[in-house]
Amino acid sequence: MTNIIIIGGGASGLVCAIKAAKNKNNHITILERNSECAKKILATGNGRCNYFNDDFTIDHYLSNNNKILEKIITKENKEKVLSFFESLGIVPKIRNGYYYPFSNQAQTIKEVLLKKIESFTNIEIKNDFYVEKVEVKNNRFKVFGKEELTSDILVISTGSFASPKSGSDGNGFKLLKEFNLRTVKTLPALTALTTKAPFLKDWQGVRCEVELSHYEDEQLIRKEPGEVQLTKTGISGICTFNISNRLIRGLSSHKEVVKINFLPFLKNISKYELLEWFNNRNSLLNNPNIKDNLNALLNNKVVGVITDILKVTKEDTWNSLSTTKKEKLLSLLTEFELEIDGYQDYEHAQSTSGGVSLEEINILTMESTYPNLYLLGEILDVVGDCGGYNLGFAWLSGILAGTKLGE
Repeated sequence: MTNIIIIGGGASGLVCAIKAAKNKNNHITILERNSECAKKILATGNGRCNYFNDDFTIDHYLSNNNKILEKIITKENKEKVLSFFESLGIVPKIRNGYYYPFSNQAQTIKEVLLKKIESFTNIEIKNDFYVEKVEVKNNRFKVFGKEELTSDILVISTGSFASPKSGSDGNGFKLLKEFNLRTVKTLPALTALTTKAPFLKDWQGVRCEVELSHYEDEQLIRKEPGEVQLTKTGISGICTFNISNRLIRGLSSHKEVVKINFLPFLKNISKYELLEWFNNRNSLLNNPNIKDNLNALLNNKVVGVITDILKVTKEDTWNSLSTTKKEKLLSLLTEFELEIDGYQDYEHAQSTSGGVSLEEINILTMESTYPNLYLLGEILDVVGDCGGYNLGFAWLSGILAGTKLGE
């Protein structure tokens, strides 16, 4: 009999247990610090659980070693994840590539996983079990908590630092100190960005469709369309979250700038074409004052910020503006610049970037360079975009490790 302990009963840990339990010679114990497993799953997708994305490609992931990660973010492994959920009886509802359970309830995913766990006689769950320390003695793992347990194989799937209320408070990294594995500095990911500007209180509360452009030291890194939330401290929303992962990692040593295109339907056109569009629009509207002109396009709070910066009067019209002011207005509308100086903390972040270096694991099995120690999910140096990518990696890492352990 091989004893396997899995620390953390979240997405990756539960999947790993299910796969590993197919070998009847394995006895698997899941140690969950909360009163029940899969607590974090219930919060995903606003309670609907966006559990996967059809565009499962490396372009949606960030790691300090994407070349290693590329070995498992593949079409073949995408099918493994989808086949796993099909085997559980989950019917997907797919919207713009986002996978949800057809029930539209995250509770469905949780219940199906736990029912599957219950069907195996060689899986045991110990809830309310906070692991305080891990040691190795005589080539076996000793786990200390409200009782002392030993195992032949140890799997750590504790999550990282994001959403500490769900139990992800970084305890996994404390436990890993015993093994001297290299780690990449951890930082909040998929979170709001902050900036210092006098007008933030004037636009707070506005949501609008835009295209964000992230520049690092004046070099374009990424463009991201979507709904931005303008806040009293900066910007938020899914498009902000998606650029935040790379941007936050660069803040300590680079100038990080976000430019907002408030007219995303006019992207990829020349300055001359943009000028002509406004000339034609202004003629159609019979040359109203600038505020009336823009109020038909944008939220009035955004218009107020732009016109205050431009210092136009109530009498100013498009035709009365100088060429310089026209160019400045078009720049504010399509390249509104914010220099980013910070970000929201782990409590408000959806994920964590950084973690145990991928050079410390066999990416095909999730076994670390320390024999019989497996690492899953967010504790690794892998972070994905919003839209099911982080859960996608969690499922996959659990499948890969569990398949190996179930052989």
